[in-house]
Amino acid sequence: MLTVAPPDAVELRANATFEALMWALSRPGDIRDMPEAGFSAVVETLVDLECTVFSDDPDLRAQIAATGALQAEDVSQADHVFLSSLEGAEARLVALRCGSALYPDDGATLVAAVRHGVGQRVRLSGPGVDGTIEVTLGIASGFWAMRAMLCAYPEGFDMLLVDGRSVIGIPRSTKVEVL
Repeated sequence: MLTVAPPDAVELRANATFEALMWALSRPGDIRDMPEAGFSAVVETLVDLECTVFSDDPDLRAQIAATGALQAEDVSQADHVFLSSLEGAEARLVALRCGSALYPDDGATLVAAVRHGVGQRVRLSGPGVDGTIEVTLGIASGFWAMRAMLCAYPEGFDMLLVDGRSVIGIPRSTKVEVL
């Protein structure tokens, strides 16, 4: 008989976070709740020895270092990019890895702190969206024009927009129309 230890609190939190992130990217625009606020649980769930990660937060960089992941000096080298704000981050965002037609999976995942329910209203469509969905996000409209230029599907970057415990996913395949 095979005996397996029951999951501990850390594993349960990582599993719940992974499920929230997976559903957020599977259903763009839907708000999903994570078990813990902020980026900590996201790092714990997504980052491992095989990742290269950029973060603009010194405290988060310490947590990333503890995973054994490589720390990128700039976003162009990173698989995962954690930004505490998208305000004034245009130069960094233009440098995000967007993959290629042959290797679209080389595109980065941008994890950013973004307010939900305030700011610019956008309409999302594409895979995982039943028709269209409208969401309001604290992101300047110029960001969306830049994203459209960089994300010529299948190339592009995936986005996880975190507001406290809530997360909204916008994969590279999602079309975003500023309203």
